[in-house]
Amino acid sequence: MKLEGLRVIDLSWFLPGPYLTMALADHGAEVIKVEPPGEGDPGRRIGPPDGRTGVFFRNLNRGKKSVVLDLKRDEDREALLRLCDTADVVVESFRPGVAARLGVGYEQVSQRNPGVVYVSISAFGQDGPYRGRPAHDLALEAVSGVLSLTLGDDDRPAIPGIPAADITSALQGLSGVLMALLRRVSTGRGDYLDIAMHDALVAACANVVGPTFAEDRQPAVKQERTTGGAAFYRIYDTRDGRQLVLAGQEEKFVDTLLGALGRRDLAALCARGPGPHQQPVIEFLQATFRQRDLRDWLDWLGGIDVCFAPVNTLPEAFRDPNLLARGMVLVDADGRRHIAPAIRFRDEPARPSLREPLHGEHTATLRAALDTPA
Repeated sequence: MKLEGLRVIDLSWFLPGPYLTMALADHGAEVIKVEPPGEGDPGRRIGPPDGRTGVFFRNLNRGKKSVVLDLKRDEDREALLRLCDTADVVVESFRPGVAARLGVGYEQVSQRNPGVVYVSISAFGQDGPYRGRPAHDLALEAVSGVLSLTLGDDDRPAIPGIPAADITSALQGLSGVLMALLRRVSTGRGDYLDIAMHDALVAACANVVGPTFAEDRQPAVKQERTTGGAAFYRIYDTRDGRQLVLAGQEEKFVDTLLGALGRRDLAALCARGPGPHQQPVIEFLQATFRQRDLRDWLDWLGGIDVCFAPVNTLPEAFRDPNLLARGMVLVDADGRRHIAPAIRFRDEPARPSLREPLHGEHTATLRAALDTPA
């Protein structure tokens, strides 16, 4: 696998850091998760249990080793520093300044190991007026403006279904780690990455900031291209109370569907771009899709060249034939399902371990290794 021989020290909890380090573990890195005494990563106690641990925890920590260290104790802090001496990557998600106060910040670690790539993931970054403010995903979606673009039928912001700030910051962090490791090949030196969830989510807004950057105004959410103002980028109800989406606004898709429905005359309204003028098209499609059940429409739409999809429930999504055919659902020896790595190499595919560590499971082994002279 691509990352065999890479050692990663994971000092992160909850979602962004563990998601980043699990991606490294899936592709062969040795990831040592350092947890505090007691109950360890709070993620161990989130959501329903599923065998050894909860689904939430194993979805973010499979393939790692777990070591329990109390960083307030000199002996354990020194043990961590000795682990970091052997590491290629260190990832931490304390509040800004905490790792340094504990004696395991970038300056302390890099002084001993100049080649280390050290990542700090926090809500608002290591500097700036919000530096010390605690926040989880929903707060970042709110302050970044993303929540103001996600409106329900009542025009109030709606809580998104996935933690976009957590995931985007994890992926930005993963990209930064790989860049730094590549550069280290020629320089021999690592680097320090300051990843802010706030920054990462704002960076993900590139396709929706046109009205703001060009005219310094809030987008008219229900009239914009990807948030409700286009008939061919909307959710429609079917006769059986289910929903489907149209999600392709190119002229060829508009012409194909409206032509097949006998209303090619409406295509000119779509050609003018998003906005209130598309309402006749929206109303026609709303009335049309309500005439048949979802399954009927899926069969019919599958026979013409348009962008469409059913609004699946999560159980339906994980039974989707395309997802299954691509091996995106893995099953372990105990029958538990796992989401497969989305990064897929042809020659060196990931072979993820489908086993998450018990709290402190590897403490004794790694302590013994540290006490053994090289």
